[in-house]
Amino acid sequence: MESKHLHKAMVIGTNVCRFLLAGTFLFSGFVKANDPLGTVYKVQDYLEAWGLFSLSTGVVPYLFALAMGVLEFLIGIYLFFGIRRRVAPLLTLLFMSFMTPLTLWLAIDNPISDCGCFGDAVVLTNWETFFKNIVLLAAAIVVFKHNDCLFKLVTRKVDWLISLYSAVFIIFFSLFCLQYLPIFDFRPYHTGANIPQSMEIPEGEKPTTYETIFTYEKNGEKKDFTIENFPSDTTWTFVSSQTVVKEKGYEPPIHDFAITSMEDGTDLTEEILNDSSYTFLLIAPWLHIADDSGMDLINEIYDYSIEHGYRFLCLTASTEEDIASWQENTGAEYPFALMDEITLKTIVRSNPGLVLLKKGTVLQKWSVSNLPDEYQLKAPLDELPFGHLNKKTTLHKLLEVFIWFIAPLLVLTVGDLIWLKIRNRRQKKEQEASN
Repeated sequence: MESKHLHKAMVIGTNVCRFLLAGTFLFSGFVKANDPLGTVYKVQDYLEAWGLFSLSTGVVPYLFALAMGVLEFLIGIYLFFGIRRRVAPLLTLLFMSFMTPLTLWLAIDNPISDCGCFGDAVVLTNWETFFKNIVLLAAAIVVFKHNDCLFKLVTRKVDWLISLYSAVFIIFFSLFCLQYLPIFDFRPYHTGANIPQSMEIPEGEKPTTYETIFTYEKNGEKKDFTIENFPSDTTWTFVSSQTVVKEKGYEPPIHDFAITSMEDGTDLTEEILNDSSYTFLLIAPWLHIADDSGMDLINEIYDYSIEHGYRFLCLTASTEEDIASWQENTGAEYPFALMDEITLKTIVRSNPGLVLLKKGTVLQKWSVSNLPDEYQLKAPLDELPFGHLNKKTTLHKLLEVFIWFIAPLLVLTVGDLIWLKIRNRRQKKEQEASN
């Protein structure tokens, strides 16, 4: 009797560990697939921290980011449904055996402030991530050691179909989000966010103070400037800019949104955020590698904004040389302003991307692949859907994605079961006829 109770406890404990791991891997893989470019940025941070600068550019980070999201999601699917009950626990244990010491190194050396395990959906400190991985590693050991206790939620007749469909779904979902922006935007610049409100400091809290450093070059000499000592000598050539922490304090969701005029170094932040009219912001962190396939549409949107009296500004962290080259190659006539590279990458996951503001509120965001054209911009913005907030909530989006994944999977699974039933009946009739 005692042995029976012990076995039952082992089965329950193993499957609790199994579903804990399945939920974690499904969530982690999904958020990586939802924001593949954000995962690319994090992979580049890792490669640069390891000194592999040659691999941090090009296709390698993209392939690795895609593979990470797909692998984690599929491990979660396998664990959840009980598919490949020997292979899935082994993969899980190997994965956690690699990630746990990696996050210990991150916690001790802190080369990267956030490991990026759950993207921007759940941000953990490096020590929190390490302790989380300790728990998951222990669960992985239990599941691997007692994989015979795992029960299946589906039969072997359909587990291959679930595996194949899950792989196809997560790959295409990741590619879709890479092309057209993340469906779920967990960043502080999401549609509907009011930037000034997100920059406010609660009463009594001491704010973190930041300073934007501008690097300029003259006669082969590079020198750093701040807004206070911005060079009046126009012979200095802009190289790069970055925002650094001067004094740590309370950090609001948005703390590094600062726009500096390219012409004279004027701070345009308050002017743009307080503008009661519409403002188009073309976000292009690096113009020398920006996708110029939508330049005709961007120039048309600029002409449209001029026609209707809207502000249009390109925000970049590029050098003056790259800006001049961009203007020459694309025929860009719109003005440029400087912003921190990390902030630009956070605002929109596209290079370039387009953001529409009104009174500091993010109304719309577009990637370079789905910019509005002249047929959509046929009236003033207040008469168009673009000029108003989309009422679709996160719950609506979640239900849509759930239906995209579950509905076809159910249809294929039921179809497969019906076909197997029909085939078995035929085989039974043929066997009876032969007898």
